[in-house]
Amino acid sequence: MNADIFKIVFIICFAAGCLIRIPFARRSKTDGPGADHTPRLEWLLLVPIFFGMQILPFVYLLTDWLDFADYRVSAWAGIAGALVFVIALWMLWRSHADLGRNFSVKLRIREEHSLVTKGVYRRIRHPMYAAHLLWAIAQALLLHNWIAGPAFLATSLPLYFLRIPREEKMMLENFGDDYRLYMKRTGKVVPPIFRCSIARLQSALLKDFDVPAYDARDNAESAGRRKKS
Repeated sequence: MNADIFKIVFIICFAAGCLIRIPFARRSKTDGPGADHTPRLEWLLLVPIFFGMQILPFVYLLTDWLDFADYRVSAWAGIAGALVFVIALWMLWRSHADLGRNFSVKLRIREEHSLVTKGVYRRIRHPMYAAHLLWAIAQALLLHNWIAGPAFLATSLPLYFLRIPREEKMMLENFGDDYRLYMKRTGKVVPPIFRCSIARLQSALLKDFDVPAYDARDNAESAGRRKKS
């Protein structure tokens, strides 16, 4: 399959992502004040993300400057990239819609901020970041170039590793036990189903091999008996 088709798919999906984001970003600027908790380092990390997400892909698409880093790959990679991008766009739209007026480009809490646990937030605490990570993966699958393809993924990961813990700390400070309970039943950027599946597999293996479950009380009693003897 011609690589140009996947380039066109990328451009269409990129435009769709911008159309989804722009109205919510504009509305967030007029939805009232709130303390900005965004550290300066995060603003600095947005610069390489801007290049990785918007500049390098279109330098590759519109010029021949990065052609030296092209590589060949199966058409299935591009097809997978298109599917991943569609999922990313749906999640991006759904997370913005579910968050509503609580959405902000900056890391802040407004006066009437509410804890959203519906829609895609029912299973994932940060679906918007998950959507952008899927977008980055789709870019790598659609643009078969060692520089432009993985650029968004490589530049976005440092920001997410820094921002997600800060955001969770801010939410805990504002919503307390409600957010702690919410954290227990959700995953950060992927549903907790994977953790449940691993726990079930471990339980099944222990049962098959007749391995007794660990009991802290039994362990403490055994230690006490050894100490007395």
